[in-house]
Amino acid sequence: MLDLDDEAESPFLRGQKRVPVRRGALPRRTASKVKLILQIVAVVVPMALLWTGLARYATQSWRFRIDSSDNITIAGTNNVSRAQVLDVMASDIDRNIFFVPLEQRKKQLEQIPWVQSASLMRLLPNRLKVVIAERTPVAFVQIGSRIQLIDASGVIMDVPANQSTRYSFPVIVGMSENEPLSTRVARMKLYMQLVKELDSSGAHYSADLSDIDLSDPDDVKATVTDPHGAVLVHLGSSNFLEHFKVYVAHVQEWRTQFHHLESVNLRYDHQVIVNPDSTAAEAAQQAVAKPSTSAEAAAPTPPAAPKKTPGKTKKHK
Repeated sequence: MLDLDDEAESPFLRGQKRVPVRRGALPRRTASKVKLILQIVAVVVPMALLWTGLARYATQSWRFRIDSSDNITIAGTNNVSRAQVLDVMASDIDRNIFFVPLEQRKKQLEQIPWVQSASLMRLLPNRLKVVIAERTPVAFVQIGSRIQLIDASGVIMDVPANQSTRYSFPVIVGMSENEPLSTRVARMKLYMQLVKELDSSGAHYSADLSDIDLSDPDDVKATVTDPHGAVLVHLGSSNFLEHFKVYVAHVQEWRTQFHHLESVNLRYDHQVIVNPDSTAAEAAQQAVAKPSTSAEAAAPTPPAAPKKTPGKTKKHK
């Protein structure tokens, strides 16, 4: 019997029939990109429509309109009145809260002399909050015939009509209304150094000063209050505490030596000029009244009038 299964394979084999593959309209890579773009569009477009709708609602709805000044909260004011702040914010009444120019209002508020800095916040749906940081005065200043307040940066402020804080400062003289701020800044730096030095030892000598003349930066002049009469003390431009201690140590001695003590020049080391601001006649009377005094004339006698000059000097070792 013949086994057909054991029949030798034919050397000529037929090729297998290929299965046809159905190709898409786009290449696979391009199709992936298109699919990704469609997914992004499906997310972005609804979000954009939602955002547009919300923006239109926020900018047109009456719910976000500032109805009155009651919708503006003000914090941090003590010397700045609510009326001053509302004068700046008045144009925002009945305006949509999102249309309020916060940065512009901040700059306008900081033009108020008492305002050092200001910040504004939107409180939804229709409120504004204004936070004010006020300036800190460090002295009174005489400008013309008016007495005002001044801070360490040289900014001049009016004394509040209904102030809740009582200020006890010396009065700065020698400033004018038309001088540039840079000049006042330099003078206030000198004033702050003076006060710092006089109070550094714990004696608080600055409390004894009634007014301070800063018109000459090389010669700071301070009027010292005294039960026996005020004395104008020339302190120079540095070493204020050292010079002032000379005055404190010798003022009673000078009062016994001179008929009337009006001023003392302490600008020079180891030398004191008594009454340099007195008139020539008064100085001559003092010289006659105190012939034994060790003080000597501060300048030569004018030839036309044989009288001694106003100042008298006394050396201290």
